[in-house]
Amino acid sequence: MSFTPEEYNVFASPSFEAHDYANAVLAGETYKPGKKVTAPNAAQPSAREGTSLSRAAGREDISVALNKLNYGIDDISKQLRAVILNHHEELLDRAAGVGELEESLRVVKQGLNSVNTSLEKLRLKVHVPHENLSNYLSRLQHLQIASDALRRASRFIIFARRLESQISELDRLSSLPTPKTNGTSARPQPKRLLTDDVLFDNQTDKERTIAQAAFNIAEIESLLSASGDSQPNESSDSPPQINLTSINAVSRLLTSIESSRVRIASEMEGMVLSGLDTLNHSLLASSLQAAFNLRVLPTLVQSLLADLNQAIEGRVKATFDVLSLSRETNAKDAGQPAKAYRSRVRTEPTTVTAAQWTNTLWSRLEGLVEDMAGCCIKVYTLEKVLKAKKDTISQVSFLDDVMQSLESRPSLAFWSSLAVALEKYSKEAASSSSFFQQTLSNGYPRLLRLFHDFFAKIAVHTDTQYTEAHQSPETVLALRSISRFETIYLTRSLSRMNETIAAALAGGTRSPPGYGEGLGIGRVIATELDSARFDVLLLRSVVKNAVTALEGFTNRTNSLVSRDRMATLLTGPNATPQQLLNAQLASAFFGCWKRLMELEAEYPAGIFNVLSTVVKNIRVSFDKTVDPLLSAIRREFSSIIARLHRVDFGDRNAALGGGGGTSIYMKDLIEKLEFVRAAILARHSVGEFSKEWSVNLIKYVIRTFVLHASLARPLGENGKLQMTSDMTEFEFALSAFLVADESTSPAKARNRNSMMKRAVTKLDSIGDEYKALRAMRPLLFLETPLLASPASTSGLPVVVVLHHIIVRSSAPALPLPNALHEWSHTEYVKWLEEHGETGQLKLVDGCIPQWEEQIKSAKGGDLLATVASETSGDGDIDYLLLIRTVVDLARER
Repeated sequence: MSFTPEEYNVFASPSFEAHDYANAVLAGETYKPGKKVTAPNAAQPSAREGTSLSRAAGREDISVALNKLNYGIDDISKQLRAVILNHHEELLDRAAGVGELEESLRVVKQGLNSVNTSLEKLRLKVHVPHENLSNYLSRLQHLQIASDALRRASRFIIFARRLESQISELDRLSSLPTPKTNGTSARPQPKRLLTDDVLFDNQTDKERTIAQAAFNIAEIESLLSASGDSQPNESSDSPPQINLTSINAVSRLLTSIESSRVRIASEMEGMVLSGLDTLNHSLLASSLQAAFNLRVLPTLVQSLLADLNQAIEGRVKATFDVLSLSRETNAKDAGQPAKAYRSRVRTEPTTVTAAQWTNTLWSRLEGLVEDMAGCCIKVYTLEKVLKAKKDTISQVSFLDDVMQSLESRPSLAFWSSLAVALEKYSKEAASSSSFFQQTLSNGYPRLLRLFHDFFAKIAVHTDTQYTEAHQSPETVLALRSISRFETIYLTRSLSRMNETIAAALAGGTRSPPGYGEGLGIGRVIATELDSARFDVLLLRSVVKNAVTALEGFTNRTNSLVSRDRMATLLTGPNATPQQLLNAQLASAFFGCWKRLMELEAEYPAGIFNVLSTVVKNIRVSFDKTVDPLLSAIRREFSSIIARLHRVDFGDRNAALGGGGGTSIYMKDLIEKLEFVRAAILARHSVGEFSKEWSVNLIKYVIRTFVLHASLARPLGENGKLQMTSDMTEFEFALSAFLVADESTSPAKARNRNSMMKRAVTKLDSIGDEYKALRAMRPLLFLETPLLASPASTSGLPVVVVLHHIIVRSSAPALPLPNALHEWSHTEYVKWLEEHGETGQLKLVDGCIPQWEEQIKSAKGGDLLATVASETSGDGDIDYLLLIRTVVDLARER
């Protein structure tokens, strides 16, 4: 039986306890150093097993454990003896070394004793002076505490006596009358100037006295709070202070000082309220200075702002209170005869009381605006004075000092509170009463005008702006609170416009809208814009709605326009249903466009520019409706005039139509002009456009006729007379077309000469085209050499003169330019219409070489010899030279 090395570790542990080990053995448990073991019950057997001494002890009796321990002790003793026997020489050497070490330790001990003796002597030399110095320092500290207490007590007494004298002065000044202020100025009025100046000086002295007294009170409280709060602190090097209230001379004055403080605070608050009520900057500055001296400025400003915000919130709530409005209206009806039945308090008016409810509500809103303006001006006045006043020592403005306690500037806090109150209570009123919602939404422009009045009243005192170019955040914040009613108003405004458009288009193609309906739509748009013109932002929103409505009108009307062949068919004698439909729709477009164009002079360019796009679209739709018809009319006129070339103007009998008189083509042209005027253009109610169309058509017909007439070939003397007769009838028909009101009058139509004079007067306004028609008749009978004279052919286009020269040529005749290019007369005239004089001259000039070749081949020789041989002055060469002369003169112009 023996111990293993691991089992010895238990006994070698620093935390080994013999008692615990014995308890573990008795309990039959494994012993762990540091663990407490409770003595076991002797009757309980051990259940643990193991090979080690600790585990075996759990199942063996105590005697066996003791035997093992004895055996282990003996074993260790044997091992010790063995180690000593084996290492006895080394042990002896170490024992000798220990003796030497004891000698060294003895020497060190003597040296330490010497040091201790020196330290004791040094301590005696330092300790006594240190104790004396500590006593002196303690005395000095007590003297300093006493001196500080005396100093603070002396200052307290000085401030208290000064405060007492200031209170006496305040009593004296309070007994004097105060001057009456007017507006924001505290200066007296001109009457009783001397007396008022004295009163004003007294008031100024009173304000100054209150500010000084407030400063003294603040200093006294500072002295008291400093002495009361200063307690001994172990971590602080500063000596404790004596509480001044423990001094009898100070404590006797505390009661009077407290009463003085209450009075000064009361006077200061009264000055603040008076300064805000009268907007007296001087009085308000003095009162704020007193509050700053009392160290209550942040608290005072917070209280004032809270009162103002609460007051305006209560006023807003009362204004939008449905029950209160009902009671007020019923109270006004109290003087009327009592009815047999009276219901409970109404939240909606009846048809009889609706007007009175409305008047009462608007009266309330007007009063609310007055109160809002008053509160706003007070807040801005307070903020301005706070910003202007500064601490004389730190030069920090009172506003910066107050902002350390406030979350935002006073003005911003007011606007936020106002906006929240307006939005909250107006929304509640609109939700609970349809009367409120309907009145404020339909009358939103009036409500917005009240806000404009509000902005105008506060503009002098604030930095708020509400213009087309700039809106300050405050105004935007206020208007957003009533945006609910703006949205409803804009929706209803758009509905009114759409309803008007829907009513105009309700008949569809069976009963299409006309000029009256289009004008009515334009007037509704103008009315809606006029209702909002006082506010640029509201006007922009209404304009956008108008654009939406007009786009719908344009699209729906365009869908009704007829685009088929019958819309441009001019067979007569009456207009087709499609033409009548398009005439009505074009008139509707014109009526709406005309009224909308008048808005350009009534509104700023920035507003009309928003509307201009849809107005242009209406004009484009109008043009697209009438342009195909006008083009068809021009084509019809051109086709009829082109039949001029079917008439042989070289033979009189062939030229005459039906036994003399006007040619057949001219009769058809006159009839077609009358048909277009009476059946087509008269159906269009387009105002000045109708005259413009008539003038443009007349110009086109004249140009086309003159060009075709200049191309008529052959042209004999009788043919010239016939053409002159046709021109006369043509001119009279054009006059009737232009002055339809006169031509349709029977009394005036009897006198043909008078009618012709009036026709000439009207046609003179046509311009160059009519001059060309008038100059065409003498051109027919002009001598050939004079054709090159600009004076003789004045008023005629150069190409017409060139055509006439070519027509006069014969034997062989020079071919016309259209013949050289193999164009029909209609194609050639259309080409001339599309090109200017330069292109026309270039075309004729390009034909000259071909004419020269034709003459050479006809004469069979040199062109110069042919010119020299012709002496009659009426040959082809003469016409060719005449053409060159006319072309050269035209280019020189």
